Amino acid sequence: MHVSSYEHMQRLVSKYLDRDRAIQAIDIGSYDVNGSYRTLFDSPNWRYTGVDLEKGPGVDVVLTSPYRFPFASRSVDVIVSGQAFEHVEYFWMTWLEMIRVLKPGGLIFLIAPSRGPEHRYPQDCWRFYPDGYRALAKFGRCELVEVTTDWEPHPDPGSGPWGDTVGVFRGADLGLRQRFALAFARRALGAQVRA
Repeated sequence: MHVSSYEHMQRLVSKYLDRDRAIQAIDIGSYDVNGSYRTLFDSPNWRYTGVDLEKGPGVDVVLTSPYRFPFASRSVDVIVSGQAFEHVEYFWMTWLEMIRVLKPGGLIFLIAPSRGPEHRYPQDCWRFYPDGYRALAKFGRCELVEVTTDWEPHPDPGSGPWGDTVGVFRGADLGLRQRFALAFARRALGAQVRA
């Protein structure tokens, strides 16, 4: 993780989360590579769960697939993910799974690179801009609360050539028909990936 990513997440946590309110937070892509967001979720009222595809530092739950999470639908208050989406081959499927487990009114803090060199873990597929986050909100039928992109290099040399697109999404209270449509999309996309 580069310095600017941690600073972005720190700002989002302090701006949007109340330390006195109990929350369940999951971190998608939590494997500690040069840092972790775990320290930002140290409130006694918060329960943080690190989720990744490999066992290691910062990981509490090891997934068998980036497209299926072992959490009940509409059960998570806050989902954070930083520097993971660029590595997910079919990120739109992971996105729909994030939407599935998010409570109505819950928040997603998503940070993904807008620029930077290839860094394969095990692959590096994508870069993101604000319009990409607008498309994710539309696709997931949720609200995009804010989106920013780093257009200038970060002053810390540890951030190197990286730039981030940072977004905050709020889960909608979807009706049965909308939930069915999203479930159908998840199944249809899953069938295409397995084919």
